[in-house]
Amino acid sequence: MNHTHHKHPRKPEPGDMIFGIFPVLEALRNDSEPDKILLQQGLKTPHMAELRELIRKADIPAQVVPREKLDRLTRSNHQGVIAMMSPIAFQPLDEVLSRVFEQGRDPFFLLLDRVTDVRNFGAICRTAECAGVDAVIVPSRGSARIGADALKTSAGALMNIPVCRSNNLKETIDYLKNSGLKVVACTEKGDFPLFDAPMKGPMLVMMGSEEDGISHEYLKRADYQVIIPMFGKTASLNVSVATALVLYEVLRKKEKNQQ
Repeated sequence: MNHTHHKHPRKPEPGDMIFGIFPVLEALRNDSEPDKILLQQGLKTPHMAELRELIRKADIPAQVVPREKLDRLTRSNHQGVIAMMSPIAFQPLDEVLSRVFEQGRDPFFLLLDRVTDVRNFGAICRTAECAGVDAVIVPSRGSARIGADALKTSAGALMNIPVCRSNNLKETIDYLKNSGLKVVACTEKGDFPLFDAPMKGPMLVMMGSEEDGISHEYLKRADYQVIIPMFGKTASLNVSVATALVLYEVLRKKEKNQQ
């Protein structure tokens, strides 16, 4: 028998928005990780201090916006607070890494530095899942919103590949290097033609934003800075296409090494 009346508020569906100060507080107290929280400008409520503290502790991106923006998003009584829920559950990187090592495999990770275009992000995750990447790592801030559009463009792949959020990419790269991963950065400033670069063993591939590539502080941590050979007049490839080339070149070399 299907009971439609619940004593407790229902668990938010993936991709939902949660409205109102108490439902959002409840979600945060239960360790839900919204993608983003929108707070109304000049909002004063006795629970504001706890809300801000929980947002800070979980390092969730929060944005202060005019009331009109919140009104446009919903007709419900939002009380000045809306949490955008992600359709996927983020996974801790150390757990994913341990799992891969326990399975006796070489970890194969992809790190995206500020890829903000939702369609590019979805397409990259689709390729990464097809190429057997173990996890996609994104910064907590300054990355594409992982909502319904990203899910759609990924053709559902986002439900099948772990996504790990990092509050500090520098520390994440150092942690993976110390765990034995070789770091390959794809950049127009690279000195290693992609097809000549030695790529084997545990691997972290780094790709950067459409505008300015990979940040210098991450780039200098790379073991190899590879460049994709270009023969035409166009200056660069779309980041999703470039990522596909690099991931499949890693796979090709893995296959070759196993022969």
